[in-house]
Amino acid sequence: MGGAAPRRCGEGGGGRRDVAPARPCAWAGCARAGDYRAPKSRTALRDFQWFCLEHVRAWNAKWNYFDGLDADCIEAIRRRDSTWHRPSWPFGGRGTRAAAAGFAEASAEPDAAEHTPPASPERRRALASLGLDADASHNQVKARYKTLAKRHHPDANGGCKRAEERLKRINEAYSYLSDGEGGR
Repeated sequence: MGGAAPRRCGEGGGGRRDVAPARPCAWAGCARAGDYRAPKSRTALRDFQWFCLEHVRAWNAKWNYFDGLDADCIEAIRRRDSTWHRPSWPFGGRGTRAAAAGFAEASAEPDAAEHTPPASPERRRALASLGLDADASHNQVKARYKTLAKRHHPDANGGCKRAEERLKRINEAYSYLSDGEGGR
């Protein structure tokens, strides 16, 4: 039984060899099919050009994402990449997260939730205990309380009774301001 020899890939099958590939290689003078994509530039990473295997290897060998950037730009990109381009802040750092991450300017415009109605005499007294004005927002009250609680805590003052008494007044004021009555 003499049969035909098995066909190799690309041989026979009724296809015409003189037909141009569906997507030609983008390398100048190459007529092969462009089956492998590569970004056009660092600024257009989602804009691709298509190469054959030989030319995509050549493109990748000469590709340098950081070409033309100074050391400061490269370091900034490396730092952003280390956190997947998400904001971060140090653990246990002082200050608010927004200030540590550089978002202080973004909160300059208070929203409707930050608005507080005119203060009652009790609210004004509680705010004065914290050293705040009558128009202080909830976030300002909370931040000031944290600062004063750390400053006047007995452990931070060697067990000083005056600091302990001051902390009690700060806690009472904050409790009043954070409950339903004083928070309005």
